[in-house]
Amino acid sequence: MAAYCIGSAGHGIYPFGPRGRAINDLGNQFVPLHAHLWDLVHGAGGGDLFLNWNSGFGVPFLADFFTYLAYPFSWLVLLFARSAVDLPVFLGELLCIGSAAALMTGFLGRLRPGSPWLRAQLGAGYGVCAWALNDASADPMWLWGLAALPLLCTVMDWALQRRRWVTGCLLVAVCWYGNFYTAAMASLCAILVLLARMLMAGQCRASLRILLRAGSTLVVGVALAAPVLLVCGAASRDSQTPQPRAYHRVNPFDFLAQLLPAGRSPHSVPYMAIGMLGLVLLLSLPFLRAVPLRERCAWLGLIAVVAASFAWKPTVLLWHGLALPNGSHYRAAFVLSALMTMAAWSALARRPGPPPLLGGSVLLLVLALITASRPGVHRYTWISLAVVGTGTVSALLALHLTRGRRLPTRAVGAALAALVLLGSALSAYASTVLRDQMRFYAPHPTMNAQSEAARTAVLVASIWPVGRSDPGPHQFADNDPLLVGGQGGSYYSSYVPAGTAHTLRALGLGWYMHGRHLLSPGDDGSRALFGITSYLAASRPTHSGFVQRRTGPAAPLVTVHPADTTGPRHADNPFALQNLLLKDAVWNVPVPVPLSRAGVPAPVRDSQGWSVPAAPRDAPQPALAVRCPVGSKVYLDAPWFAGRVHAPDTHVLLRGAREKTSNRLQPLGTVPASGSLAVAFSATTAQTLPPAPVGCLSPSALAHAASRLRTTGAITVTAGRHTMSARLPRASSGTAVFAITAVPGWSCSVDGAAALPGNSYHGLLAAPLGSGATKVSCSYWPPGLTPGLAVTAAALLTLIVVSTACRLQRPTAGTASGTLAPRTRRRATADQQSGHARGR
Repeated sequence: MAAYCIGSAGHGIYPFGPRGRAINDLGNQFVPLHAHLWDLVHGAGGGDLFLNWNSGFGVPFLADFFTYLAYPFSWLVLLFARSAVDLPVFLGELLCIGSAAALMTGFLGRLRPGSPWLRAQLGAGYGVCAWALNDASADPMWLWGLAALPLLCTVMDWALQRRRWVTGCLLVAVCWYGNFYTAAMASLCAILVLLARMLMAGQCRASLRILLRAGSTLVVGVALAAPVLLVCGAASRDSQTPQPRAYHRVNPFDFLAQLLPAGRSPHSVPYMAIGMLGLVLLLSLPFLRAVPLRERCAWLGLIAVVAASFAWKPTVLLWHGLALPNGSHYRAAFVLSALMTMAAWSALARRPGPPPLLGGSVLLLVLALITASRPGVHRYTWISLAVVGTGTVSALLALHLTRGRRLPTRAVGAALAALVLLGSALSAYASTVLRDQMRFYAPHPTMNAQSEAARTAVLVASIWPVGRSDPGPHQFADNDPLLVGGQGGSYYSSYVPAGTAHTLRALGLGWYMHGRHLLSPGDDGSRALFGITSYLAASRPTHSGFVQRRTGPAAPLVTVHPADTTGPRHADNPFALQNLLLKDAVWNVPVPVPLSRAGVPAPVRDSQGWSVPAAPRDAPQPALAVRCPVGSKVYLDAPWFAGRVHAPDTHVLLRGAREKTSNRLQPLGTVPASGSLAVAFSATTAQTLPPAPVGCLSPSALAHAASRLRTTGAITVTAGRHTMSARLPRASSGTAVFAITAVPGWSCSVDGAAALPGNSYHGLLAAPLGSGATKVSCSYWPPGLTPGLAVTAAALLTLIVVSTACRLQRPTAGTASGTLAPRTRRRATADQQSGHARGR
């Protein structure tokens, strides 16, 4: 933990300096999620653990909680002010690292007895392994997996000794509940370690009983965490699916380079370095005859097999739950770090002498030479090799020579600990310095004066649930509604419901990352439709950099529509769909006319829409002309367009890419007195626009539609933790439509009748009112939670039965058979072991 802090402080990283640490998903997801957790506990957030009212106009939340916030140290946020939420997130990571080091230290003692101080030094190398510094430093919950691995190995050790079955099941549940993703990898590693230990011990005769005991421990433990798996599984099944990434096998020399500490690669590699002490001992192990040949072969063979599994796509899929990760393909690399740490302890426990250390040093030199030219090896690596490597080999030699002499051994051990601290701090420092040189890892401004001012402005304007106060489209992070409050459309998560993503895109809202990052609306029509009464917008530079804008009249969050939709069931553009949902022709959709001018290529209409030829910025540009009522607001619907758009008062750069990045409706200005407006396009490649790319919004028609919806819609709206209810005008008939996207899990009741699954009205949640109703209420229950709780109940019953049976079968002192009581028997066994030790 000290090494991690020293490395961060050396580069001025928060909380030790001005440099932000909220990089990538840490800033976009996890800090906002921790802030939302603070809000929920303090009653300041929208919703509860089941539903998140702040994001995506109301989205499920339990899967997000289980995946990102269930690790034990997330609750540290409750000890701090909300404005300081960055600090408990950092402390949570720090405590995960410390827990991993401590638990690994304890487990190493179960592998082979030896000095706890020496074990702790290897445990520290594992705690700040390269995977923790490079892959998991931006994902606090993954670091819980780093701690779960030695804990699960301890549980497997109990299975080997046929002890503590109930406790083992509970610990497995804790590991899987904290983060099931990394716990699955850690569990597979723990099974492999158990098999290797059985092979080393030659316990073939009892192997079946041991494996059954270990398997039952894992099965019951995982069953205790069943709600996590079933809820997250259901959410993943219903989520927006990202585009599959191609698997690229890493260069073997890049793979080997990751054994060296204090480096970082510009591309995806398995980060597995455990520091110089662990590396020197690992490379010395093949030459250490004090370690039985079977044990050496078992450890080195296991490491080789696991390393090879990272270079074959089927086994890569196995490590990652049969799904290729969207980011690094080597998120399971920490299991290699753990195995190398265990193998290193097998060597250190025997205090290697000059011959094996010489062999290990030669291998280290060869490794450095063959990987010297790889991009993952930097000057910090050479500093570590020259200073820490030389010192470590010298200290290990001295440790061998002083064996049996108490004071010299302690002095050498202290020097070795100083080298471990120095090397670990250097690795932590190098990872942050090298990371900051990559533009992708620029930190996000999460908790600062600007975001606090934004939060104040959003909360002051909030009238929820009468209407929504949207913190977008100004962006601090990809989850602004969680970070600064409000009820916006922005939402970034692996669990974005597919129904939500496609409904919002159909209405003209954009997305990034194939629909896993939704955007807040940028047009007045969708703002009125979702009941947004105010939104945060960028402004001229001021002390806060934004302004709170009021929208025009907005529809209530519950409106009443005819039982049968008027018009087409599936509107073919966002303008028509908004007209249908607003029950008025607020959008005028003109027929574009291609402009034909000398030297200017004109767009051509085909079956797919408008084909726009390529035109560099400084060349003649193809254009479309439209005629609309004077004073209308003009918007462009070009979801996949990538290039520049020019209108008389607007010049904007769009970055669309089919399925990956969808542009939201783009404002182009107001129709002038002439009634016509030309829109020109410049792009380096040919583009395709929709058949109806331009819509003209009438402010007066929109105000009239919103007022009529308020007259015929809900009189009052009440939003609970995961419910929304509305009181309607007397004898309302048709369909009640909620300003919430329809996703699995909603059920609705009309006038207190039995709840039925919610319907979909053009993608929005709906409930049929029948011939007349005065009240409608909808409630959300996470899919998968009910069967998950049932499985957990069965697992708890199993634990109780087994625990009770064991207590009833346990002999007591003074029985007729004369057997020893458990405590007496344990004391006698300990005395026998002590006598054997004295004899040896």
